[in-house]
Formats: sequence, C-alpha cells, structure tokens
Amino acid sequence: MAGEKNEWWKGAVVYQIYPRSFRDTNGDGIGDLKGIEEKLDHVAGLGADAIWLSPIYPSPNRDFGYDVSDYCAIAPEMGSMADFDRLVEAVHERGMKLILDQVLAHTSEQHAWFQESQLSADNPKADWYVWADAKEDGTVPNNWLSAFGGPAWSWNPVRRKYYHHKFLKSQPKLNFHNEQVVDACMDVLRFWLDRGVDGFRLDVANAYLHDAALTDNPPLPMDKRSFMDWAHAPRLQQHIHDANMPENEWAMKRVRKVMDEYDERLAFGEFSERPEMFGLYAGGVERLHTGYTFDFLEDWSFEPPVFRAYYEKLLAPLSDLFPCVTFSNHDIVRPVTRWGGGQGDDGLAKLALTLLVALRGTVLMFQGEELGLPEVDLERKYIKDPVGDLYFPWVKGRDGCRTPMPWESGGAEAGFTTAKPWLPIPDYHRMRAVDVQQADEGSVLAHAKKVVALRKAHPALKTGTMSCLDAEGNVLAFTREGESERLLCVFNLGKEAARFDLPEGAGAAVFEVGAVTRHAAALALQPRSGAIFKV
Repeated sequence: MAGEKNEWWKGAVVYQIYPRSFRDTNGDGIGDLKGIEEKLDHVAGLGADAIWLSPIYPSPNRDFGYDVSDYCAIAPEMGSMADFDRLVEAVHERGMKLILDQVLAHTSEQHAWFQESQLSADNPKADWYVWADAKEDGTVPNNWLSAFGGPAWSWNPVRRKYYHHKFLKSQPKLNFHNEQVVDACMDVLRFWLDRGVDGFRLDVANAYLHDAALTDNPPLPMDKRSFMDWAHAPRLQQHIHDANMPENEWAMKRVRKVMDEYDERLAFGEFSERPEMFGLYAGGVERLHTGYTFDFLEDWSFEPPVFRAYYEKLLAPLSDLFPCVTFSNHDIVRPVTRWGGGQGDDGLAKLALTLLVALRGTVLMFQGEELGLPEVDLERKYIKDPVGDLYFPWVKGRDGCRTPMPWESGGAEAGFTTAKPWLPIPDYHRMRAVDVQQADEGSVLAHAKKVVALRKAHPALKTGTMSCLDAEGNVLAFTREGESERLLCVFNLGKEAARFDLPEGAGAAVFEVGAVTRHAAALALQPRSGAIFKV
C-alpha cells in the first residue's frame, strides 16, 4: 500500500477547464480533448501545477456532463479514449498533473445501472438507487427539496415507487447504503487511476449518504434566512437528512483508502452546504486530502469579514486540514462581475488574482479568470442551463460563466471553433482574448503569470501559516509565515482610498498591485490595491 509521501498538491495552482468551452477542433461547436491538448502550453505558461477537467464522460447533457451515463468511457463529442491517453501523457510531459471530476452521488437516468434498477424490486440492482413508496394519498415520501427546484422525488411507473434525486429528475441518487454500489464506485476510481490520472475532484461530496429513514428536513430558522435563501425554496430547509450527514465521513474514508493504493494521488471534495461539516469530511490521513466550501464563491460583498471568518472561525480549529481556496468555477457568477459589476474591471481582476495566491490554500483557478473575463449576460434564446430555464430572467443560471474561451480577438468565433459555438462569445470577451493579452505586459494575463510565479518563489505563500491582523475599513491584512520567511499581505478591497500602519520592521514590498504609496510606516492604498512585504 502506497503512502502519502509527496504532498505536491499543498499550495499548488490547479487550473479548471470546462471542456465544452475550452477549444473545439472538429468543428461541432463543442470543445474536445484534442482542443485541450492543443492549448496545454497556455496553461503550462501560466504556471499551473495541475489541470482539473469538468466531466468528459458520456452524458445526455441535461446537466451538461454532471449526469453521467457511463463512468468508464469518453463522451463522443469529447473524443476517444486514445485522445484521453494522449492528453494524460501530454500533461505529464509538461510537468503538470491531471485531475478528473467524478460525479458519484448520482448518475444519469440513462446509466445502465438505473435502467436495470427501475425494472423490478428483485433485480440485482433494485437497491442501487434510493427508492421509496408513495404516501397513502400518492404524494412524495417526505419534504426533501431538489436543489434545482421542486420535490426531490419523481414517480417511476414501472417500479410504482418514487426515486430520489437531489438535482434534476434525470439524475437519480445512488444508494451508498448498498455496499455493492460503493464497491462499484471505488472501481470507477481505480479505472481512471490505472490510466494515469493524478486525482479527482468529487462533485457534491457532502451528499453521498442520506438518512435511510427518510426523515423530513427541518426548516431553516427565520433569523438565519438571507435574501438568497428566500429566493430559492430549497434553501429554506436545513439539508441534514438528504445530505451533510456525519455518516458521510465513512464514504470519504472509502475514497481515501483507494487513493492510498496509489502514489501521490489527490482527492478533494466540493462541499456546497453546511461548511461546519468540512473538517469531518476532509483532512488528516483517513479522509479526503482537502476540499473547498462556497464561502468565497457565493460572496457578493468582497469585504474583509468574509475572509477573516473563513480562516479564523471555520478553518482555525481544523489543524489537520490544508484547504483549497477559490473565487470562481463553472457554477458561479464570475468574480469580476460579482464584486464589481459591468462588463469588466481589469484592476479588480488583478487585485483578486493577487489575493487568491496570497491566501492559504491550494488555488483553484477557473478558465478565463486569468483573462479577467466578466460574466456573460445572455438572452433567453441562448439559455441552456436548467437553473436558468427555471428562474429566467431573475436568475439566468450558470451559462454566463461557461461561455467559450476567447483565444483570438480577430478570429472566427474568437478562435474557439470554426462552427457556431454551443454558447455565444460576446465582443467584451473577444477584446480580452488570449492573443491580445499575450502582447500586453500590463494585461490581466501577464499579471496572472506574475502572481503564480510569486507564490512559487515564496514558500510562505505556498504552504505557510496564516494569521489575520486588525485593520480598519475595507482593508484585509494578514501574515503568511514559513520556515525561512514571514510576509505581510495588505489589500484594500474597497472602492475608497484607505490607510494601514505598517508594523515595525516591515521591509520593502516584494509585490504590489494597484496604486500603493508608503510614507515611513504609513501605507496609503488607493481603491482595489495591495502589497506584500517582508517582515
């Protein structure tokens, strides 16, 4: 049994690729594996240590890859298994690791497992999914709500039972109380690890286990409800029986045991609900290596208390957990729009990238973040995401952060494809295309490369401890300390100028972003600026 000897992932920069939107090479308007291979030098040039691919498996694409119909194959629109094997080799040749998304909490309704499970109550896979009888009046078994709206149960006329789905009705929930299901899922992990994959990001890792008694979820207390809760009915209940259970730790341990059968592999989880459960599921030598919560992803304020609370209240007691840190992914409104609004703010993009690499954690950077891309405001006719379809125009879903990468400002469809792309590319993305920014030393892309290099040059930023300091207004200040250096990081997150008094012994700045002026021990910070000092 291989042990965890090289913890390469601690403090690494992981670049997330949404394959459908990265680069299309066969002219169908959908990104593919060959397109990812073609653009690997862009990712390597950024300084990334690893690449995380959103799902590449066969899928009916009701949830665009997160409804898997075959765990051990490649989606035809993405390419072939030979393309995948070549991609693994190409990634490794560039000194990077390859991480795959794994969606083990549920499958597509088109998966062979569900197709068999739904046929009868006594077939070999009858108990592979979560089935329940209707109440006497035919209504659903309990009050669980789907994250995509409505009851988390759908009726199956063949079984004459309801089946549970935390998301779409086309995403039936696997039954992790069945040991055969767990064994099959662990074999899925081994299949890809044997092909050279370096690790996995586990989708909704908080939701593998459910309460077998199907107990109702309690309501969220009135004094805990935010605007976002009121805007989405499923958030008005505490998801403590359909997910986020203490027993879910057992599933995380099962995954970790598989990872430890191989050398230097990583498993990190997405924990989108109840962040207080984070330390039970990740950290130490038995649970997942690491993971991330949505504390920064759902933050629209960009204010110091959000960051301080995460590190001082949530992470401080978890001494054996080295976290991930991320501002963006395929599910979330892009940070430049969340924190600034409009169609782009390069100054804000540079500040956010600098803060991202300065915070303690393994960095997860979403494609286009290095270009400062804002969210795309799509018309109704372009909406494909089921969340957008449900709530448009009040919420437009996740398509706005999933639009194709702009590679060439003057190229057809910005160099993404020779056909009509599956989602449109606006002019305000085209003007921030890779070719434009590569030629500009003052671009967001050039800045992104500098901050990634900064993290690699300073071990304190990569793996050091972090302590928050008192500061006034919208100034976020903290130290990062390693074995051989101690750094002070000061950022003005606000839209007004700010001041910070440097401690005695503060040396010269090793990095600055925005307009920063130092007068002896007084630091004047213009809006959206910051600096890192040796102390």
